[in-house]
Amino acid sequence: MLEGRKVLVVWLGAAVGLICLAQFAYSCNEMVCASIVSKCMLTQSCKCDMKNCSCCKECSECLSYLYTECCSCLEMCPKPNETTNELSKQSHVEELEGFPNLFNVLTSEEDPEERWRIYTFPIDLDAAMYGSNAETGMKYLMHSSDNDLKPRLDTPSKMTVNCTVAYMAQCMSWNKCKESCITMGATSYRWFHDGCCECVGQTCINYGINDSRCRECPENKDLDLDDIPNEDELDYGDGCAHGAGLASIITRR
Repeated sequence: MLEGRKVLVVWLGAAVGLICLAQFAYSCNEMVCASIVSKCMLTQSCKCDMKNCSCCKECSECLSYLYTECCSCLEMCPKPNETTNELSKQSHVEELEGFPNLFNVLTSEEDPEERWRIYTFPIDLDAAMYGSNAETGMKYLMHSSDNDLKPRLDTPSKMTVNCTVAYMAQCMSWNKCKESCITMGATSYRWFHDGCCECVGQTCINYGINDSRCRECPENKDLDLDDIPNEDELDYGDGCAHGAGLASIITRR
C-alpha cells in the first residue's frame, strides 16, 4: 500500500512538471529554454512576477545569458514581439510600453553576467512634463558631481531626476535590440547603425544618450571606413538582411 502511494506521488509530480513545461512551451522556445527554466523553477529563483519584482534580480542571474530568450517563459518580463517584417517601417528610436519596476531592478547594479553596461545621470526637466519623452520644450543638463544629484530648482516648475540607460554588450540587429529592451522593461530604446543597442528608462528624455557606447560593439572599433561592410551584409547573427530596412530608418533624433 505504501509503495503504491509512492508511485502515485511520483506520477503526480511528473504530471505537474509536464503541465508547467507545456505552459511555457506554448509561448517559448522549448529547445532553448526547457533546461534553464526547469532549473530556475526547481530552485524557486523566479517565484514572483513583474508586479511583485522581489525576485527579479535573482531570476535574471539564474537565467544568465538566456534571460532575453526565456524570461517570458516564467512571466518575468513582457512577451517579446516576434514579428520581423516591420523592419522597413521603423526608425532608430521607438517608445515601448515599459515596465519601470522591472527595469529599475535589473539596472540597480551592474549586471554580473556583463550582458549590459549601465549609465545613470541626472537631468533637469519641466515638472509639468515629467514622465513624457516629448522633445519639444524640454532640455536636460549633464551634471558632473554627486552634489548635483540634489534638486536644483531655478523655478518651481523645474525638477531633477535620474535617467538610467543600459547598453547591450554585443552587437545585435534592430529587431533583437527591440526584443531585448522589451524583456528588460525599458520605456524606449535607441538602435545604432553599428549594431549597438541602448535600452532607456522611464525618466529619460530624448531617448537616452545619442552616442554608441556598447562595450563589444562594433567588434573592431579601429576599422577604416573602407573596411566597413555594406549594410546589406550585416545581420549581427540574427539571420535577417537589413539592406531594405536600413534604407528607410535613417531618421535620427
